[in-house]
Amino acid sequence: MNTRDVEQKLRHVIDPELGIDIVSLGLVYGIEVEGEDVHIAMTTTSPQCPMGEALVGMVESVLEYGERDGTTSVEVVFDPPWDVRMADMAALRQLGLVPR
Repeated sequence: MNTRDVEQKLRHVIDPELGIDIVSLGLVYGIEVEGEDVHIAMTTTSPQCPMGEALVGMVESVLEYGERDGTTSVEVVFDPPWDVRMADMAALRQLGLVPR
């Protein structure tokens, strides 16, 4: 598994409040792959996000699904704080923040 594979899997993790995947939202700050081990640095839309633990659980689930022997670690960070401008153009369109 490489960082691109991990990113593709993370696109299946949908923020339940916004209905958009965490990669498109810009919530994934870093992906490190060392052998079969994967470390994710991510954030939530706010430090008080009620879905933070659920998002971490979904990230762990999608990365542990299938035939992989390595470990998965997820670190939630708030520096830099997430801002909607971190989302990609498709996510901004879905949020109605840029014209279609």
